[in-house]
Amino acid sequence: MNINIIPLQTHGDDRGNLVSLEETNNIPFSIKRVYYMYDTRNDTRRGFHAHKKLKQLVIALKGTCRFVLDDGKERVEVVLDNPAQGLLLDSLIWREMYDFSDDCVLVVLADSHYDENDYIRNYDDFLKLVSEL
Repeated sequence: MNINIIPLQTHGDDRGNLVSLEETNNIPFSIKRVYYMYDTRNDTRRGFHAHKKLKQLVIALKGTCRFVLDDGKERVEVVLDNPAQGLLLDSLIWREMYDFSDDCVLVVLADSHYDENDYIRNYDDFLKLVSEL
């Protein structure tokens, strides 16, 4: 599985740092939706789904979080802990998130509006779908 961590250019000086996110420039798709997660308890596991078409970029603005990514053939674990990097999640990647630090804030940029029909929420259904491709 090809895991894409995208470096986000940081501009900074003694006043602090700034990262600019621009669709089709350093974000490889048009941004249709942005959401964020925070105050997630450390013992909570989230995700447990894949998307049929949706592409996303996930950034840990603060704190850390672990991802388990699965393409139906391979499972890989990734730690997000740098606000100057984004994890690119393509379609048909099963994702699980866990081990959130107390201060974790994850922001997600998506290439489509919310569509429940795009979700695959059952792992066996996901495996069946990717095996047919």
